[in-house]
Order: sequence, then C-alpha cells, then structure tokens
Amino acid sequence: MAITRAFLLVVLTVFMMGSVNAKYPVKPIRLVVTLAPGGTADILARMVSEKLSQSLGQPVIVENRPGASGMIGAETVAKAAPDGYTLLMAYNAEIAINQSLFSTMRYDAIRDLEPITIVGTTPMLLVVNPELGVSNLKDLVALAKANPKALSYASAGVGSTLHLASELLNHMTSTSALHVPFKSASQAVPEVIGNRISMVFSGMPLAMPHVREGRLQAIAISTSSRSPAIPDVPTVAEQGYDGFDITNWFGIFAPAGTPQSIIDRLYKEIRAAVSTDDVKQRLGTEGGSINPLSPPEFQAFIQSEVAKYQSIIASIGLEKN
Repeated sequence: MAITRAFLLVVLTVFMMGSVNAKYPVKPIRLVVTLAPGGTADILARMVSEKLSQSLGQPVIVENRPGASGMIGAETVAKAAPDGYTLLMAYNAEIAINQSLFSTMRYDAIRDLEPITIVGTTPMLLVVNPELGVSNLKDLVALAKANPKALSYASAGVGSTLHLASELLNHMTSTSALHVPFKSASQAVPEVIGNRISMVFSGMPLAMPHVREGRLQAIAISTSSRSPAIPDVPTVAEQGYDGFDITNWFGIFAPAGTPQSIIDRLYKEIRAAVSTDDVKQRLGTEGGSINPLSPPEFQAFIQSEVAKYQSIIASIGLEKN
C-alpha cells in the first residue's frame, strides 16, 4: 500500500508540474541584461522583449543589472527560481570569458545557466576620435609606437570583449595603449567621442550612428570578414594581423533546472521573434546577423567559445584577478 501511495504521489506531482508548465506564462517575465542601457545587449533585449510580450501574452520586463564584468546580472539569474520567469540576456563575457580571468565567481556559467538560443551576433568596430588624425590601423599603430603609452582604450570592464580585443591588438602590434575600463560600452563610447580616450572596440549597433554622423572614425572590423553594413572598412586581419577574429554574440539563458517544456517554448518564441523582418532589418543595418541556434547547438557553441577565449587569454598573458 505504501508503494502504491508513493507512486500515486509521484504521478500527481508530475501531472501538476506539467499542468503548470502547460499554462506558462501566467505572470510577467523578467529579462535581466548584464550591461547598462544603450548598448547592443540592451537594444537586442528590448526588441526581443517587445515581441515576446505579444506572443506570450505577458509583459517581458527588461531589467539592467550591470557591474562586475557582467557577473552581477548573471548571478541574479543563476540563483533565481528555475520557473521561466527570470531570464538572462548575456554575451561572451559572462558565459565564456570570465572563468578564465577571475579566480572567484559566485556562479558557474555552464552548471548554473541553461542556454536557450543566440539572439544575434555583431562584429565590433575599432573607432577613434577624428581629431586623432588616423584613418587606418597602420597609422594608428605607428602613432602608438611613436608615442609609447600616450594612447588609451576604453572597455566595458575587465573580461569584456572590448577589453580582450584591445589587449589582443596591443599584443599583436607590440603597442601598449592604456586600459580605461567602464561599466558598459554605452559609457565608454562617449569618452572617445569627447576625445578623452583614444579608441574603443565597440559593438556596431552602438558605434554606427556616430560613425555616420562623423563623430567617430572607423578604423577596422574585429571579425574575420568585412561587414556589409560598412563594407569599405577592412578587418584587423586584412591590415596585417592574421588570425584576429572576435565576434560579439548575445544569447538568452534560464536558471539551470528550468523544465524542458518551458525551455522549448521560449526557444520557439524567441526564434520567431528574432526572425521577423523588422528585427532582422534593424540588426542588419547595424552590422549584425541572426542565427537562432537550438539549445543543444547553443550549448556546443558555448563550449567552443570557452576554449577559444582560454587560448586568447593565454596567448596575451593576462593573469587571473
């Protein structure tokens, strides 16, 4: 009899969980962004949240939680209830880079977060203030070598792709531009526009409006191929530094343990959201692209990215903090 009661209890529990999941969502969803408002991650999060609010029938509220190289926002979601009501918009740093740079982390990106899909990818633009008087990477490197330690670069903090791209460029060009970290790219870019910092690798959606208006000069693309959005700007690799290739990617995650039915529902709705013509056009005009990988594909991609950045960090010689 005890076995029968226990069995019935398990069946009832599974049925109730399935019933709750089938009704998902029944209340607003929080989408935590690890970077400050105005940057690429925030722009993407707001485009996706608007579409998801319509398709899911519940508000999807964007909450910016910047700081500590993205770890504040990532930890918030990693420790949230695995019920599909707290999601994370993260990028390379919080998922594939930080574990190679920080000795102490209060979450494990692989163990504590469940990948749903990539929302979009964008190259970075190396941009300078026009008053710096350089129009290509050769000129910039020559200026840096003629004035050792006189140039500076902005980043979105230690471990950000802006930081790693700049340190990799320092390493490959044998220059020593000074690192000036900020909480986000949206804070860093105005410092270059104001000519207080020499340069920055910025996500294209953030940099492109300023390049078009002449407030910034585009020097190079961070990826292995040129961007159709700004085809006249060559890659770093084309300008003499073979193998330079860093792409910003932005993905959505749930806390580990979130029911598979919810993960599958979210993947379906996010894929539909980013595949709409207006989202693809908006991202495309700013140099980005859409490739909504399935959860297993995204998991495999993350593993490859962890290995990639471990190799880059080792080659640069950056030490753990």
